[in-house]
Amino acid sequence: MPSFKIDTSTAVVFVATAPTPKVANRKTGEIAKDRETGADLMTVGLLVSDDGEGNLYQVSAPETGVPEGLTPGMPVSVVGLKARDWENEFNGEKRHGIAFRAAALAAGA
Repeated sequence: MPSFKIDTSTAVVFVATAPTPKVANRKTGEIAKDRETGADLMTVGLLVSDDGEGNLYQVSAPETGVPEGLTPGMPVSVVGLKARDWENEFNGEKRHGIAFRAAALAAGA
């Protein structure tokens, strides 16, 4: 499925939840990997505020692009943020949503 670039150049972005490993398989605990580099993927909650509107996004990024020490409330900048819609079926139930992926995060705004 195609992905779409998201421009955060005018947004204020803060860490909402600290980075955690993205789990690919909950039964085995397997950590998701970046398809291009093989790096482990991390998920971090980001509060993105722009034009008087704030949204909370769960964003995945390669571990190599997530600086250590990110804590809630810390301002960050987002490099290469993209959105992609997804759909799957689990136990006969169809689910869908939007996945957010960044190339990297940088501490400070």
